[in-house]
Amino acid sequence: MSTEFLSRVFADNPLWSWFVALVILLGVLAFFLALRAFLTRFFTRRYQKTGKAWAERGAELTKRTTLLFLLMVAVFASSLSLRLPAEVAKVIRALIVTLFLGQLGIWGSRLTSLWVSRLSSKRRAEGDAAAATTLASVGLLIRIAIWAIVILLVLQNLGVNVTALAAGVGIAGIAIAFAAQSILADLFSFLAIVVDKPFLVGDFIVAGDVEGIVERIGIKTTRIRSLTGEEVVVSNSELLRGWIHDYAKMRERRVVFRFAVDYQTPHEKLAKIPELVREVIESTPNVRFDRAHFKEYGEFGLIFEVVYFVLSPSYREYMDAQQAINLAIHKRFSEEDIKFALPVRRVMLERG
Repeated sequence: MSTEFLSRVFADNPLWSWFVALVILLGVLAFFLALRAFLTRFFTRRYQKTGKAWAERGAELTKRTTLLFLLMVAVFASSLSLRLPAEVAKVIRALIVTLFLGQLGIWGSRLTSLWVSRLSSKRRAEGDAAAATTLASVGLLIRIAIWAIVILLVLQNLGVNVTALAAGVGIAGIAIAFAAQSILADLFSFLAIVVDKPFLVGDFIVAGDVEGIVERIGIKTTRIRSLTGEEVVVSNSELLRGWIHDYAKMRERRVVFRFAVDYQTPHEKLAKIPELVREVIESTPNVRFDRAHFKEYGEFGLIFEVVYFVLSPSYREYMDAQQAINLAIHKRFSEEDIKFALPVRRVMLERG
């Protein structure tokens, strides 16, 4: 009786074939679940002991392997022992390929997140917070690209004409693009900022009427903290439309300043002024003297021009150096009895 019962045909397969298929399904599923648990523990322990990137990636990939994907693999393996209609076999193959592509998307997205996280932590440890911000943006774009590719492959696997769909989406995209030109312009400007890096988070920039420290670079806008304290929000496209002065990339600051001495200053003292200024600047720390010249005859006095370099991009250090130089020049001029020029006008009156 048992042999007759097992020999009964159900859906073109004897019952014993269905029992065999069930055993294969449960066996394959149990094997993969056990393998996932073992690999997860193995990679986790290795990562805790060594801190190696490959162990972290292995642990995350095994954790992100979904139960649905493993179940579908087991179903596919068990279906090989059955005689199934062509339509059913085709559906099973389509499902297994779709789930496999989805699993690849999950793995790729997670690997990208791990790569960005590890690299960002390294850059922050080196004090490069701007690079960490850029990496986060690049990671987002990579994940979007991964899932876009996965969706297209899934649609193609399900029999959708991807070429025709892309053409239709392209026509719709043109209409949307006309309606959202400013948003797209800001998005492309964001990509230009991320790739070309005209400035970074933490840089002091001057762009048009805006000057301050860059606090955040977003997909649509960039936020700048001005010198007076308020936050200025500028669209990315507007920011890249004009000139940008990035003072954070300045290695040293060139300083030009002028002063005027009285016209009554004797020739001998005029000739000593460039050397006197040179001595003052060379005795000032963190600066490099370039030149000092009697430049021209001014309206109220004799004009001298001085050029020197501050060996730091810091504005505070520049002002400290300029103050020290101004005070030292004033002291030396007092000792040499050299008078600064004053704006004096003489009015000649004639009797009529």
